[in-house]
Amino acid sequence: MIEFYSEADFNIENKKKFSDWATRVITSENASVGELSYIFCTDEYLLRLNQKYLSHDTYTDILTFDYSEGLNLSGDIFISVNRVKENAESLQIDFKEELLRVMAHGILHLIGYKDKSPTEIAEMRSKENEKIQLFHVEQ
Repeated sequence: MIEFYSEADFNIENKKKFSDWATRVITSENASVGELSYIFCTDEYLLRLNQKYLSHDTYTDILTFDYSEGLNLSGDIFISVNRVKENAESLQIDFKEELLRVMAHGILHLIGYKDKSPTEIAEMRSKENEKIQLFHVEQ
């Protein structure tokens, strides 16, 4: 089950379409959907989580808390709407495209993809782009 929550002045439009897409992202990696929650929040909300749980005193666009059992994916994915908007503006792309990238990024972390080394970052970006394309495929 995929759920969407908001701790900011933001609500995802067409939850079914986003849920169906996230399910396709997960199954395209031979994983299954457990209990997955997307929580859209502000910079300040995510900063507090980053400080509390990771001891990082920096803004970030996403934090993923993994409760998966093998490839049955479960977790909480917190996304800063402020960061997504700012990233989209600086990259000169549509907000929705950046939102999809960050949403896919969280799932990819749950699957096991990392983004610390240059090689891992390149693989993560490639997978994000691949998964964004699944949003535009009608089922």
